[in-house]
Order: sequence, then C-alpha cells, then structure tokens
Amino acid sequence: MYRAVLPALVVAGATSAALVPVAAHATAPNFGGVQFASDVFIERFQPAPGGRTARILERADQLRPGDRVIFVVNWSGRKDGGFTVTNPLPRTIAFAGATDETQEVSVDGGRTWGALEALTVRGRDGRSRPAHAEDVTHLRWRIPSELALAGNGQMTWRGVVR
Repeated sequence: MYRAVLPALVVAGATSAALVPVAAHATAPNFGGVQFASDVFIERFQPAPGGRTARILERADQLRPGDRVIFVVNWSGRKDGGFTVTNPLPRTIAFAGATDETQEVSVDGGRTWGALEALTVRGRDGRSRPAHAEDVTHLRWRIPSELALAGNGQMTWRGVVR
C-alpha cells in the first residue's frame, strides 16, 4: 500500500485514489498504472441572440463566493481489477450535483456511501432528516474492471463556492 500527497491530488491505496482539487489544473504522476489530471471551470450564463441563454465555461483562476464550478477529473492508464476514486470536497465548495448516476456521495466524512436521496443526517435539533446537497462531504466513483482496462475516462461534478 502506498500513499502520496501532491500539490493538488492525494492518491491512496493500490485500488483507491482521493482527489482534492486546489488548482485550476493539476496532474498527478502515475499511481498503480493510472494517471489523473483535474481541471476546474467556472460556469456562467449570459444572454444570447434570439432570447436564448448561452452557457460559458471558463478555466478557473480565481473563485468568488457564489461561483458555480464544474470539476473535471480525467484519468488514463490501464488497471486490471478496476479501482475506486474518492474525492473529499473542500469546505469552501458546496456540492451542487452529479453528472454521473454511478457517483456515490457521503455526508459523514466518507464512512457511509450512497445516492444523496437515500442518505440522512442529524439536524441541529438532534433529529434525523434527509441529506441535502450542502451536507455532502465526499464523492466516490467505482471504475469497473472493463472500463479500467479500456485505459481512460472522465468524472465530473458541480459545486458552488461558499
């Protein structure tokens, strides 16, 4: 088992990787045959001709509260047996949605996982309540063997700067 801490990525374990986006673009060295590269984009909307709205994605160089961001993690390299990627959310980012139905979330620091609508948290009053997007602490993707052997893929998720 190995653990490496990099400026923008933390990769742990022979079959798991944890990604912490702290830069607009970051690349990790090869870990267990898989290499990761991440990008952060700010999503903006502006009026377009014909009364439509244009969606603009800009590579993030500065983030401000309220910015809607899209995190993109590309991976490449063949890995027999598949692997799991776990992404702890920075405290400054509120989860705003998954773009992949296979993505799992945790609302308790990575101890339990599932679909957001299936999870609960304890409210300030001590009562259990349905989990909300702002409760998400970690994201996880399980990359199955057949996809891991294909050699590349992409994971994305949305957030809002707190």
